Amino acid sequence: MKMLVTGATGFIGSVLVRELVKKGHAVRGMAMPGEDTSSIEKLGVEVFRGDLTVPMTLIGICNGIDTVFHCAARVTDWGSKKEFYAAIYNATENLIKEAAGKASRFVYISSIAALGLGRHMKGLTEADTAEKSGVPYNDAKLDTEKLVTEYHRDGLIAATIVRPANVTGPGSVWVRDVVERLMSITGIPLFDGGKYNSSFVYVDSLVDGIVRAGTMDIAKGKLYHVRDDWAVTWKEYLTDLGSYVGKKPRGNIPFVLAWYAGMVIELLLTPLGIRPPLTRLVTGTMGRDNDVDNSLAKRELGWKTTVPYRDAMEKTFEWVREQFGARRG
Repeated sequence: MKMLVTGATGFIGSVLVRELVKKGHAVRGMAMPGEDTSSIEKLGVEVFRGDLTVPMTLIGICNGIDTVFHCAARVTDWGSKKEFYAAIYNATENLIKEAAGKASRFVYISSIAALGLGRHMKGLTEADTAEKSGVPYNDAKLDTEKLVTEYHRDGLIAATIVRPANVTGPGSVWVRDVVERLMSITGIPLFDGGKYNSSFVYVDSLVDGIVRAGTMDIAKGKLYHVRDDWAVTWKEYLTDLGSYVGKKPRGNIPFVLAWYAGMVIELLLTPLGIRPPLTRLVTGTMGRDNDVDNSLAKRELGWKTTVPYRDAMEKTFEWVREQFGARRG
């Protein structure tokens, strides 16, 4: 089959591309003009250059494509509502319009954030009501899910939505950004003592779920939570990651205080283009229990955790060593 992957050189997209090639699929990878694509070209991937926010640059991207895997998005904890909606909602709308009537399937990579970070989500299933949180990333993901669902409902393209938990692994924002913060003057605090499960999914395990969702008929029209069954708290994760660079999490902030402080700081700094030192997205991720129910993916797709926590951290350590000169603590 011929597959299209957006964000093909990104953290998730690059792993997905390798897995699809490994399974014998022909792959077209989308990249921005001027972006270095040598890593995927070596795999025999056809490169299509365009900008998801500019519809004219997408003409022909889905010609001859069977399944679209839409991974590209704005992945950061701060920014304006306009920036998030342009990179997430508008970009997806442009792509799915181009895909409808050409590709047969569309797999949208969303996030458990679409459920509405800022509340405890432990045990929530795909059928539970998602809530707007006022956090631009969360809300943009939820509105985009509704858009994709409408295209499926109207018979324009068979769509599937995958909601990953917090994605970790070499190059993840939950590795790179956390290590940088641990090494900074301010450090990184725990929220509510770091007592909640970190709710991670390792990138290789996630990609296995994405491929299953895009190639199995049962997944058409479905929404799946993909979360590893690791019993690892934020305190444990931050301590383990910090040990690679000789640092530890510093201090503790009660969730409620951090949430409202983050809101005020975002309002003050985001319009100035300054990255806030504390955001609601980070607080809602690290300060609440986000262990959503993942039984549907297990039952219907045969998905399961493929990489144990310690093995994942070993692979992550190698990346941190290369990037930051890490050492065993």
